[in-house]
Amino acid sequence: MKKAGLLVALLAAGAMVFAGGSKESKSSGDQSLNKVLEAKRFVLGLDDSFPPMGFRNEKNEIVGFDIDVAREVCNRLGVDLVPQPIDWNSKEQELNTGKIDCIWNGFTITDERKANMEFSDPYVNNAQVVVVKADSPVKTLADLAGKEIGVQAGSSAEEAIDDTPDFKNSVKQIVEYKENLTALMDLEAGGVDGVVMDLIVANDNINRSGKPFRILDENLAPESYGVGFRKGDVALRNAVNDQMIAMAKDGTMAKIAEKWFGADITVIGK
Repeated sequence: MKKAGLLVALLAAGAMVFAGGSKESKSSGDQSLNKVLEAKRFVLGLDDSFPPMGFRNEKNEIVGFDIDVAREVCNRLGVDLVPQPIDWNSKEQELNTGKIDCIWNGFTITDERKANMEFSDPYVNNAQVVVVKADSPVKTLADLAGKEIGVQAGSSAEEAIDDTPDFKNSVKQIVEYKENLTALMDLEAGGVDGVVMDLIVANDNINRSGKPFRILDENLAPESYGVGFRKGDVALRNAVNDQMIAMAKDGTMAKIAEKWFGADITVIGK
């Protein structure tokens, strides 16, 4: 009886240690996906003036390619999508303070950003290009020497300029804007000679607005879009990534791309 009693006591003590250890492991582990699932809401940070990825339509609704993809991902995860406009120049701070769950808005994957956050697989390829007025004498990047160019503050276009020192040093001045649309308005008014921005966004703006702009054939840098998550939020990143791959395989991603781009230009799951 004493032996039996001792065995029971040891098993009970072991169970308590195991339970305590499990609780500690759970609390110290990656709970990013569980938090979203329990809250039943996924907060997506975006610049709401970045067509066709994420922007406001004539009804002031936030729409776009990224929004449609994210909403379908959320439907499959069983949570609500909450698009949250942010100051793009402070996007990393918005993410790290927990105000948003991700940055998903034509967000370019760079080595610097990869060091500070988790990224999904690339889902669309892009490039940084220069937009000029249709009647501009500028034909190449070299023709912009001594001229003024515009760029969105905190954008990958700004990083592309920094990573091309010969080009950066050749221009007279770099003017920063809060939004690409504001930069393009200034370009049309003659305030700058060119605007460095995403190829996808540039094409969409020219096609949608009918403004007298054109894109230089020579680009500054090729790049890819991805979804950015807080460093350590691997579980949430993996869940979103897996759903996008599944959407690529069942044709949903292609359908959304054709709606916004007229063709399937996505690369994830391929």
